[in-house]
Amino acid sequence: MKEKNRNSFSGSIGFVLAAAGSAVGLGNIWRFPYLAAKDGGGIFLVIYLILALTFGFALLTTEVAIGRRTKQSPLTAYTRLHKKSGFLGVIACLVPVIIMPYYCVIGGWVVKYFVAFLTGDGVKAAEDGYFTNFITADIEPMIMLFIFLFAAAFVVFRGVNKGIESFSKVIMPVLILLAIGIAIFSVTIKNTDASGATRTGLEGLKVYIIPNLAGLTLKGFFTVLLDAMGQLFFSLSVAMGIMIAYGSYVKDDANLKKSINQIEIFDTLVAFLAGVMILPAVFVFMGREGMEASGPGLMFVSLPKVFAEMGAVGNVVGCLFFAMVLFAALTSAVSVMEAVVSSLMDKFHMSRLKAAAIETGIALVGGIVVCLGYNKWYFELPLPNGAVAQILDVMDYISNNLLMPIVAIGTCVLVGWIIKPKTVIDEVEKSGHQMGRKRMYIVMVKFIAPVLLTILLLKSLGILTVI
Repeated sequence: MKEKNRNSFSGSIGFVLAAAGSAVGLGNIWRFPYLAAKDGGGIFLVIYLILALTFGFALLTTEVAIGRRTKQSPLTAYTRLHKKSGFLGVIACLVPVIIMPYYCVIGGWVVKYFVAFLTGDGVKAAEDGYFTNFITADIEPMIMLFIFLFAAAFVVFRGVNKGIESFSKVIMPVLILLAIGIAIFSVTIKNTDASGATRTGLEGLKVYIIPNLAGLTLKGFFTVLLDAMGQLFFSLSVAMGIMIAYGSYVKDDANLKKSINQIEIFDTLVAFLAGVMILPAVFVFMGREGMEASGPGLMFVSLPKVFAEMGAVGNVVGCLFFAMVLFAALTSAVSVMEAVVSSLMDKFHMSRLKAAAIETGIALVGGIVVCLGYNKWYFELPLPNGAVAQILDVMDYISNNLLMPIVAIGTCVLVGWIIKPKTVIDEVEKSGHQMGRKRMYIVMVKFIAPVLLTILLLKSLGILTVI
């Protein structure tokens, strides 16, 4: 594919909404609230916000600038920057290849719950064992995987303008409106339990946003720091090639500084709203202990129980909630798939149709393997970070805990010490707009980010256990 024929976003709004759609995914809506509940509410929020404005900003700016400067996807962009750095492009492309199958499986779970609440089966979805019985079934999870995957693939098949940009312009505003509406509802509800105690959503909101410093140790602080930093990978879609691919579609006269700031705002807003949507409602019906103990099962186990407790209105709220989660999951799945498709197109000069068909096939086969990991191929494997995993967890560990930090560290070393930060700064300022936080960016990409990322990687490998 020749660069002069390369597609591009029609304007900054299209790029921002597409990039924000990538950032606003299951990582925000599912993972962010339970980490916030586990890590002391407001403490996690404050640390996350500081990291988003520094660490996250540095990585996001770097990847978008690399994409626009090279007009290439992740697989080929690194070689354009520095001939000996092509291996980073290979790893960066491998990450979305690994993520796409299991992300679509989880997306299929969201489809299942959306259909359940849409058809009035919300109370049934709240029953003990519902989630486990579904994911361990032989056929139904594969059907839901198929539906979700082909919805995402359809958008990617249509291309950058008619597919990704048009889809994002419609879905993102709807997603934001749904999130705001559900958040307002969550804060305003109240419930009186059997003992006569009344809990309100506003009280749950206070638990969420007010820092809880009780019993916080230095080790506990580092745990929150690393949780927040790991969450940024999920939230901002960095270190997986997506922002390089999307950056390559941005026109040279676009204001990158403004666009990146808007993506940060979108991502942080939706992550915060996810907590407001979920945690006050869980607090009202399950108490503070329920907020902190829900863990990764918060969205598929605890929330349906909360919706069931709401009575007749719970089915409507549940339907709207899982519709919003489905939209968020789809926008992210589209971006993950596009990172691979654009790489195949740039590297092997194949058509979008062929590249998308190949990636759809890989994701479908991989997704079926992940589904089988919950029944016929079930196993338990201890990981270096102490977790016990099966197929989905192993893929998630390899992509998110190992490869993504390696890509991010390599990118920081490349930009900070080999091609120099000025390369990225010049790209951001090419349209005539000065780059904000310039000095902070240089310090972050050369020193602070590589150190933090190395600590995160060592912890994932089980080498660093004192934190």
